[in-house]
Amino acid sequence: MIAVLKSGTSQKQLDNLTSWLKAQGLDVHISVGNEHTVVGLIGDTSRIDEELLGSLDIVDSVKRISEPFKSANRKFHPDDSIIKVGNTSVGGDTFAIIAGPCSVESEEQVMQIARSVKASGATMLRGGAFKPRTSPYDFQGLKADGIEILLEAKKETGLPIVTEIMNANHLPLFEDVDVIQVGARNMQNFELLKELGKTNKTILLKRGLANTLKEFLMSAEYIMAGGNENIILCERGIRTFETYTRNTLDLSAVPMLKELTHLPIIIDPSHATGVARLVKPMAMAAATCGADGLMIEVHNDPKNALCDGAQSLTPEAFDDVARAVSRILAAIKEL
Repeated sequence: MIAVLKSGTSQKQLDNLTSWLKAQGLDVHISVGNEHTVVGLIGDTSRIDEELLGSLDIVDSVKRISEPFKSANRKFHPDDSIIKVGNTSVGGDTFAIIAGPCSVESEEQVMQIARSVKASGATMLRGGAFKPRTSPYDFQGLKADGIEILLEAKKETGLPIVTEIMNANHLPLFEDVDVIQVGARNMQNFELLKELGKTNKTILLKRGLANTLKEFLMSAEYIMAGGNENIILCERGIRTFETYTRNTLDLSAVPMLKELTHLPIIIDPSHATGVARLVKPMAMAAATCGADGLMIEVHNDPKNALCDGAQSLTPEAFDDVARAVSRILAAIKEL
């Protein structure tokens, strides 16, 4: 349930309303927008008399929300959320570009890639220290040493770092990480999501291989229910019957999610297609359909990469993609 307040409502009136609602056993979420203040009621709202609430002098209207996701719902938070990450942000007028290798292989590799992607306009550096692999015999990442290498790259370039977590027990290792990525396989690892909800870290949540948008937003809700609202959604392709691409990139998810939630949404064309030459057209399409950013895999030697070399761009190819996306964004502003 939400209560939209009339313009001119004082802070004292808002505080009185909030205290009364909390006394009814409800959690209260306040969203101050450009035009209205929205008070979201979370919990068993059946005990609230809707007519009584609507009759209050400061209340303009009362609406019930049928969707199971509440905090992530745009009705709770009409304006787009802008997630601050270090010296940059995701959402609003800022188009984020997260770039880097699928996995951290060496300090020399990460440093070289970090310098190149920053020069091409990347706003964050990605790199896998812990790698979830289908085969137990594949490279599993450098783990804690990988995070240390990423932190060295951050120190030199100033780029905030993004890296994936596999287990809540690893959280102490992520203390200095700017954005914790939850991979597609862990999107419904609810115990992990609960632990991440207790942190104040920005979480990049990837959509699962075969999950609906509703399930995707419910996973975000798990994190937000713990008190952490710093969430970036990432569409990275879903599993279909198609075999020419690694997955099928669901670009329709972007405008649909924009209707459903205030959280920013970025696109990962690398994992979605699994084919390096398809990254550029899909990145351009993502910018066109309203995404808030991109996450692109870049490797200085893709043919010899220890992980996902087929979908990784060279630094030169990434620079070309970044320039093309910049032109697309400039053209959109003119519309």
